[in-house]
Amino acid sequence: MITNPRQPRRTPLPLRAAAPAALACGLALVFGTAQPAAAHAGVTASDPRALAKNVTVTLTSEAESAKAGITKIQVVLPQGLSPAAVTLKNAPKGWKFIHSQGGYTVHGTALPTGKDAVHSIAVQQLPDAKELIFRVLETYSDGSVSRWIEDPGVDGSDNPAPVLKLKAKAPGAVRVPIDPARVETDPPTALTPAPAPSAAAPSAPAEAPTATASTLPSAPPTDGGSPTGVAVKTSTGDDDGGNGPVIAVVAGVAALLAAGGFVAYRRRSSGS
Repeated sequence: MITNPRQPRRTPLPLRAAAPAALACGLALVFGTAQPAAAHAGVTASDPRALAKNVTVTLTSEAESAKAGITKIQVVLPQGLSPAAVTLKNAPKGWKFIHSQGGYTVHGTALPTGKDAVHSIAVQQLPDAKELIFRVLETYSDGSVSRWIEDPGVDGSDNPAPVLKLKAKAPGAVRVPIDPARVETDPPTALTPAPAPSAAAPSAPAEAPTATASTLPSAPPTDGGSPTGVAVKTSTGDDDGGNGPVIAVVAGVAALLAAGGFVAYRRRSSGS
């Protein structure tokens, strides 16, 4: 008996074509759960290089609400990037820019519902780092807030902050100080506690009053200063009792002299 050799089972064409797609879906399910949610706030730069100067950094906040528009964007700057080194370059029409503690805020009239908020800042110099994390808060006209502030790359972070990857610094690039003139023309810092009062310097001792003719004490009169040899007190006010003793002394002396003269006169009269 002759038997036919066993023929290999062929997979139907539709099933073979669907196998790669099924594998891709399976991989997406396995690995997709381990990936953080896609950021709805992004950041780019005109020259993403460490220590690069005069760089334009653009931040995009995607509109998420179906019933409210974005009214405010608050940004916490990366470590090493001072708010004094940042100025506004472009923002939605009518929006204002103001520094805040550790960052800045741009705000204004609510954008149309569904419209992304895009603004750009001019940075004097980027820090010497491999990446910069910009933490962003988006406020909507209905009061809701989206917070893209979590550390990126961490498992379970549903609201990762946008990250700017930097290239290595150029040869010879160095850190430069912030332009003082630029700091002076910056808008007033908002949401910044008043600086702690410095220790008060000890107050200088009060100056001693300058001696003048009116404040110097008068020299006491001497016996030679009066023709009669009797000290005379000068009154500086309505002091009626001040001259009483002097008048009494003078009157007493005059009375004694008069009595002595009268006695001498009687003796001469008796002798004659």
